[in-house]
Amino acid sequence: MSANAESAPQVADLVSNTANTQSTVSQDAAGLESSSSPAAAAELASTKVKLMAALRSFPDFPIPGINFIDILPLFQDVKTHEALLVALQLQIELSHQKPDVIVGLDARGFLFGPSLALRMGASFVPVRKQGKMPGPCVTAAYEKEYGTDFFQMQDGAIKPGQKVLIVDDIIATGGSAAAAGELVKKLGGETIGYLFILEIAFLKGREKLGGVPVTTLLETDE
Repeated sequence: MSANAESAPQVADLVSNTANTQSTVSQDAAGLESSSSPAAAAELASTKVKLMAALRSFPDFPIPGINFIDILPLFQDVKTHEALLVALQLQIELSHQKPDVIVGLDARGFLFGPSLALRMGASFVPVRKQGKMPGPCVTAAYEKEYGTDFFQMQDGAIKPGQKVLIVDDIIATGGSAAAAGELVKKLGGETIGYLFILEIAFLKGREKLGGVPVTTLLETDE
């Protein structure tokens, strides 16, 4: 899949239309869809098509047999970046309760997590690899291909009872996302969902996430 150089003007028009729609999309305290959700869902579906056109594919990277889908073009054009944030916000409003906190995983969850949190009126909390943050931290382990790694979150970053949405660019094996959920639990928060831009479905990572709702913004055949 290659980036579509002509997609930016279409995305610009789409952002304008979607911005008008998003003001009408709301959920009640239980996270139920509003009566405007069909219109919002239609706008979201259209936005996804334009975002998919901006992705790039790199065969045999980082190793032979892997077709790497590059999300970085989504951030390289201002209007496409804005469309991504609008789409993510609509996806949350249609699929999840309103979060009090958005947690972003090291490192690509940092690309859009803070901006998305600001749009949602939520705080942003980073999850980082062990030893990268000062002060008292809680720690959770997760398995990688060649051993065990550790994620940390600063103690007190999430208050007991807060509703938390965990975001990252991609879900593969699900180990790192599950570790983030464990950190939220240790701090007394409630993980209400996971949101990813892409998913490697055959790795079945969502099965590690304990039945918590999982939403993927874009779908590929990879």
